[in-house]
Amino acid sequence: MQPFVAKMRTRVIVAAIAGATMTSAARAADHLNVGDPSVQAFSFVALDIGLKYGLFQKYGIEFDRISVSGSAKLHQAMTANSIDIGVGSGSDMAFLVKGAPEIAVAAMAGPPLLFGFDVRYDAPYKGPADLKGARFGISTVGSSTEWMVRRLAQQQGWAPSDYTMITVGAETPGQTAALLTNQIDVVVSSASLGFNLDEQKKGKMLFPASEVVKTFMLHTIYASSGMVKDHPDQIRRFLQGWFDTIAYMRTHKPETVEAQRARTHFSQVVEDREYDLVMPMFSDTGKFDPAALQVLEDSFIDLKILDTKPDLTKYLTEDFLPKK
Repeated sequence: MQPFVAKMRTRVIVAAIAGATMTSAARAADHLNVGDPSVQAFSFVALDIGLKYGLFQKYGIEFDRISVSGSAKLHQAMTANSIDIGVGSGSDMAFLVKGAPEIAVAAMAGPPLLFGFDVRYDAPYKGPADLKGARFGISTVGSSTEWMVRRLAQQQGWAPSDYTMITVGAETPGQTAALLTNQIDVVVSSASLGFNLDEQKKGKMLFPASEVVKTFMLHTIYASSGMVKDHPDQIRRFLQGWFDTIAYMRTHKPETVEAQRARTHFSQVVEDREYDLVMPMFSDTGKFDPAALQVLEDSFIDLKILDTKPDLTKYLTEDFLPKK
């Protein structure tokens, strides 16, 4: 090969590599604000893991994680264009029905394995039927936790006077204090709270919420209307990073548990138990289950969040999901 030709070929190869590097760098500049409604919930640890191990970055996505307290604040921030993508509750779709400028772009998690019905360690209860007459702690009015209590009452045939619901907030310290100071008898909260109280011999998870609600869409990923209009490719690449992260978590328990412990400060044993219980709830595809949507639609009527049963298919799309 002549020296000149060899030099030119080398330059072409170098230019190609440089071009690929510049493309990656340009993609890395796509920066999002991603919100979630709880700083501690296992449901959202994928955001931390995906960034730590470069699973979003390989698709050219960087983001700031913005944790707020509760679903209402999450969707208020999205409406104000402070958050581009929200990872939240499936029941948050009611906000979209009421006019929030967003669309659901992925079913994130199905059955409510994250939650349990937690009681004090010395409580006399043996199972769901024993909770008749109890005072239930729920995160807030109109929440998934309220609906789970109502669903339990319905299954057990209780009258409205057979149980009481008390709002205790969504954060672990307040829920724990309410339970241990006898302000409530049972709290619908994270499985990890029950496991942590069990380790301390102060409380325990009486039964998982999935015994009460089996078909459900506990969590959903939302994109703002502005993102859909102006940056649809960024939504696609974010979702690719998300589902790669879920796949990583399934095969990397130690790394997942370590990341969650950094957020809850619970013991290795507690977070090992939470991982084993909760990981199966995550979707690998993001596709929406029609049966789960039906349950959600019914829950909005049960909770009197909406006056008429909505058609949730009008407020979602699968167009941004990774192609398998």
